[in-house]
Amino acid sequence: MPLNTYYFSSINDFLLKPSKEILGKIISSETHFDITPQSTRSWEFQIKHLRTSLNDFPEGSIFFEFNIPRMGKRADVVIILRGLVIILEYKVGASSYDNSFVNQVLDYGLDLKNFHEGSHNKLIVPILVSTNADDDVNNFELYEDNLLKPLKANESNLEQVIKDLVNEFDQESLFDVNEWINSSYKPTPTIVEAAQALYEGHDVKEISRSDAGAINLSLTSEAISKVIQNSRDNHSKSICFVTGVPGAGKTLAGLNIATDKSNDLDESKKTVFLSGNGPLVIVLNEALAREKVNKQKRLGAPITKASAKREVKKFIQNIYHFRDTYLIQKDKIPYEKVVIFDEAQRAWNQNQLEKKMREKGYEVQMSEPELLLEIMDRHIDWCVVICLVGGGQEINRGEAGLSPWVDALEKKYSDWNVYFSDEINNEIYSWGHDLSGVINSDRSTIIPDLHLAVSVRSFRSENVSAFVNEVIKGDEVNASLIAESLEKYPICITRDLNAARHWLKQKARGSERYGLVADSNAIRLKSEGIFVKTDIDPANWFLNDNNDVRSSFYMEDTACEFDIQGLELDWVGVCWDAGMRWNDDLGWELFKFSGTKWQERRIETEKKYLLNTYRVLLTRARQGQVIFVPNGDNEDITRLPEFYDYTFEYLLRCGFIPID
Repeated sequence: MPLNTYYFSSINDFLLKPSKEILGKIISSETHFDITPQSTRSWEFQIKHLRTSLNDFPEGSIFFEFNIPRMGKRADVVIILRGLVIILEYKVGASSYDNSFVNQVLDYGLDLKNFHEGSHNKLIVPILVSTNADDDVNNFELYEDNLLKPLKANESNLEQVIKDLVNEFDQESLFDVNEWINSSYKPTPTIVEAAQALYEGHDVKEISRSDAGAINLSLTSEAISKVIQNSRDNHSKSICFVTGVPGAGKTLAGLNIATDKSNDLDESKKTVFLSGNGPLVIVLNEALAREKVNKQKRLGAPITKASAKREVKKFIQNIYHFRDTYLIQKDKIPYEKVVIFDEAQRAWNQNQLEKKMREKGYEVQMSEPELLLEIMDRHIDWCVVICLVGGGQEINRGEAGLSPWVDALEKKYSDWNVYFSDEINNEIYSWGHDLSGVINSDRSTIIPDLHLAVSVRSFRSENVSAFVNEVIKGDEVNASLIAESLEKYPICITRDLNAARHWLKQKARGSERYGLVADSNAIRLKSEGIFVKTDIDPANWFLNDNNDVRSSFYMEDTACEFDIQGLELDWVGVCWDAGMRWNDDLGWELFKFSGTKWQERRIETEKKYLLNTYRVLLTRARQGQVIFVPNGDNEDITRLPEFYDYTFEYLLRCGFIPID
């Protein structure tokens, strides 16, 4: 039996075997699924119903509880019939075809189409079976990638819906079912999906890509695990730098370590994932808490969301709470033996930490990395600090890349072991600082697998990060060459905000998320109805469905770089203001809007922050993006057309495709 399903057979065998035997095999194959009386009754109904509905199609094959690894879920039934891949999602007792149900079965179809190699060229048919609903008119409409728009059926007409389907799409070429089921599956989960799957006990190998085009995340996880085990066994203290391009899976690798049970850490030696990225922490904690509440409700043991959140916070915490707790309790040894610092390049330098702590009433004379190392160094025997480091992701004052970490290691912690890849000296991570004192020391070890070189966020193209880097560098020739390889990842541009909104809505299918993003200083977009100074609620914006006006789907609230760094959407509209303007002779001219006018940025770090801001905004989309560049207004000196026109023309030359 295939490993990714609870039951598999020919439809002929399914029709001949006793129902109790089929049910027994489904239940005995249970691994991660929580069996409840409700799920058992649902299987009993599905078996009985399909034995009637499939009588005329004994030549097909049938799967029950077909694994959808990226989503951490299982499709109720998959049927292979006359060259078609049919996905059935049962809602036993449902009297309507709720949009959320339709999106669920469509999501399963999208998952197979996008990530299952054997399904790339197959006709995928999602069918929602709401057993008590009225008959619905089904129109056979195909998306351009050979995925059928979801059909709707009920208890009485599923047989007829399948007959109409095979009559409409008589596939000339059948395919080997065993070859199909065993073809490679290369999932690319969102960070929310990944966190949920890992929290539920799935392994990173189950939910991440394994193709040769991307460095396997499992190799990075294994390398980190070895560092932890060596530190524990040798009673040593270690710091491990994991570098990577935007979207390469650094956060996923960190979350995997935080949930890994193989490190044999007892209750007094917990691992925790720490992030200074407030929106990321809020979104992940909320998503995990909601999932836990729903799971306990299904199991008949309901809990409150507050209770769920208390448990989740043991897994993901805000770095500021961790830092301040141990700053106040100066002699307290941390509960955690292994800490994972997400976005470590964004840790504050000494000036910024002193300023922030003074506002809280504390006197501190060190950088944030030095303080964090001092806290972990309180352990008597061993500990491990894992720093997840993104390149070109520093976007706020006081963020200084790796230099504060290296300075602290050289100044005070010469007994710590240091692990990194040979990419650490790349200028995008080092900011030009001399790291040789640590890199060339006897306590340092180079591990190539500690670098993730290929973006897996943009599963439609791995070259998005490289393309964006060339755009930011001002190299339109190289950008346009890379753009030619992005045929499956549309990059569009428009001067009409409504056209951008319409494009995003048309591109998204199922529960695929879309929304608008902009630079936090894009104040003059206010004239276009974009208010960057209005704060979003990250949990509502990133997690709520398209019936909620606070969600990203409504495109009324715009996320800025601080909201969306470390997170992602499927489809993104990037709203471009005049703070970053192209000049054909000078390249990028960088400004900040203050008071009533634009002021040129003259400090190098301020320039770098703005360039990195647009690097972040342009690498948030998993499947494609559209840029909105305003037309400007000759009667408004803060929005003159020339502030925007040259930028638009430059982006066109880089390879962005215009839309009306």
